Amino acid sequence: MHPYLPHLLSDIAAAHRTEIPAEDKPPLSFEEEMEEIENWVEGNGPDHSFGYYCGLEAFNFPPPEQFTEDEIKEVLKAFGKMMFTWNHGISLPELLPLPMAYNLTVDTLNTKTDIVNSGMMTFDFCTGYAPDCMLKEYCPCLEYWNEDINDDMGDIDLSSNELPF
Repeated sequence: MHPYLPHLLSDIAAAHRTEIPAEDKPPLSFEEEMEEIENWVEGNGPDHSFGYYCGLEAFNFPPPEQFTEDEIKEVLKAFGKMMFTWNHGISLPELLPLPMAYNLTVDTLNTKTDIVNSGMMTFDFCTGYAPDCMLKEYCPCLEYWNEDINDDMGDIDLSSNELPF
């Protein structure tokens, strides 16, 4: 066992959110909700990273090469439980190699996010544009991206001016 693993798991356990603060602000008006949506669309996102809220810092996590596969799985499981207490989750492809999953998970600490008291926020690394996806060959959209559009169209004659449906 890596000598740092128990300390890391202890730090992750200490980062669990223990209480959800009471909602002290009144419900937003329609105009305020629209302003929030406009800010989000314009890229004016959250002010703080996930690490800011949970108290963990990515630089305290050793590189995945220093752990065995079982140790990485243990860290990922503990990290997932901790994220859940903050109403957060992470969406990673099933076949993603463990070192890559570890790096992406730890990097969520540097990702700006909001903390919600109801519902869930999910860190998702796929943009839907497979050629530039950071998940590379593990991108869940790659399969659909590489399909020939004509495969889905069957025997439809695209040269006519009539709609195929």
